[in-house]
Amino acid sequence: MSPFPACSGPQPTTSADVRLRIPDRIALTPDAFRTICSAERGTLNAVRWNFTVTGRVFSKLFFSFLFVLCIATAVLDFSFRNIVAHSLHEEARVASLGPVQQAAALHILRRDLLTASLISLVLAALASALLAHRIAGRLRRIVEFSSRIAAGDFAARIEEDDSDEIGEVARALDSTASRLEHSFQALDSKQRELAALLDSMQEAVVAVDAAGQVSWSNSVMQRIAPGAVRPGRSLVVSIRDPEILSCVDAALRERRIGTGRAISVVPGRAFEVSAAPTPDGGAVAVLHDVTEIERAEKTRRDFIANVSHELRTPLTSISGYVETLLEDEMELPDHAREFMTIILKNARRVNRLTEDLLALAHIESGQQKPCVQPVRASALVEDAIESLAGMVVESGVALEPGETTDALVLADVDAMTQVFGNLIENAMKYGTAGRRVVVGTRPLADAVEFYVQDFGQGMAEEHLSRIFERFYRVDKARSRESGGTGLGLAIVKHIVLAHGGTIRVESELGAGATFLFTLPLAPVAPPVPSPTVEEPIAKTAR
Repeated sequence: MSPFPACSGPQPTTSADVRLRIPDRIALTPDAFRTICSAERGTLNAVRWNFTVTGRVFSKLFFSFLFVLCIATAVLDFSFRNIVAHSLHEEARVASLGPVQQAAALHILRRDLLTASLISLVLAALASALLAHRIAGRLRRIVEFSSRIAAGDFAARIEEDDSDEIGEVARALDSTASRLEHSFQALDSKQRELAALLDSMQEAVVAVDAAGQVSWSNSVMQRIAPGAVRPGRSLVVSIRDPEILSCVDAALRERRIGTGRAISVVPGRAFEVSAAPTPDGGAVAVLHDVTEIERAEKTRRDFIANVSHELRTPLTSISGYVETLLEDEMELPDHAREFMTIILKNARRVNRLTEDLLALAHIESGQQKPCVQPVRASALVEDAIESLAGMVVESGVALEPGETTDALVLADVDAMTQVFGNLIENAMKYGTAGRRVVVGTRPLADAVEFYVQDFGQGMAEEHLSRIFERFYRVDKARSRESGGTGLGLAIVKHIVLAHGGTIRVESELGAGATFLFTLPLAPVAPPVPSPTVEEPIAKTAR
């Protein structure tokens, strides 16, 4: 039986048909994997084509051994003819001999036959050995070539010069090895380029396999944790920061992108962490150093807070003195009174600006968390409408309650009063054309959505993404005339985010604007089971 399966036609290619041992230092990308698969398909096609050649080789060996057998038979026949001829000449003489002489003659005949057979067998064995040794040597070179290829030596070649079937197989394998060598050289070049790219990044990068073992890391990661992060070592042992481990665990187990902020990797430094899953079941974590950014941000907040605090005293003095002069009964020239009115107006505006700057810096610092407690969503809306009733009377805009829900939300009541105050005041300033403002709530799956809707002129779409930025104004001239500071919506955004909610705005030109924000639902306390009648009796019995 032939050692190879019969091939009736092209067979589907699988990754198990040809197994190549890839060096550990080569990491396969999708393009690299496709390149290898293409080379493997070339190898398989060559092997399948040579499966038909195997039958021809078998036939040639068969006829070669048949030829040797014919030679041996011819030698034996020639020897046998000579022996028979000699026997016929001796027959007459043997007939006249006695029994002893006849037995000796028969022994000589048998000896000659045995000698002829041995000579034929030796000749056939020598011819077969020479032929088998030559074929075995050629096949041995093919086996050695395959072993070197399996060991990763793609420079191996068979270099067969004969033009028979084995030579064709050897040349096909040499061609396949040449393609594989070029493919892996290209892969190695891409691997070096990728390593240089990762090492040139400012972020630290570390990759782990599905078991949580470190597979590789770039030079920045080695500088951050020298000697700790090594290939083959568990990430839990290498890095003890809980945020990094939590992000990587989310990428490995839940197959989602995990983000966090790590502060214990290097003392005194902070990193933004992002871990993403990889197709092979592992994960890649990227650490971005934000220490300088946070330091600059803190410096900016401190500067704004200090300047605002220092401006409060002189601004209060200016406002007080100007108000005193205006309220004095002494007659002032009309132009002097007009100038003092302008001074008082601008002093009050700058005073509001400093108050808003202090409030925003205080919220952004995160030093004081909101004191949340369960409160009804409808109660927040009612309190907001009631507290702003005086402003409504002065503006002439109707403040109406919309649909509400009695669901409990987690909120700081004082902070929510400021949120509703800023949103409703903003709606009254820019939605006066609609003459009314609606405040309400809507229940969601895990939160309650609050909305403040006006029916004024609205705003264009290009302003929606920037409306919550500091000092951003849609209509700058009108905002200054109304006394706005440009910080009210920024304060609202930071308060809502501190509560764990979200905020957005929906608006179209001529259709008004709707500001919407969410607050998380308060957890429902489990019911306390009432004691049964038997329980006190049982306790008394014990």
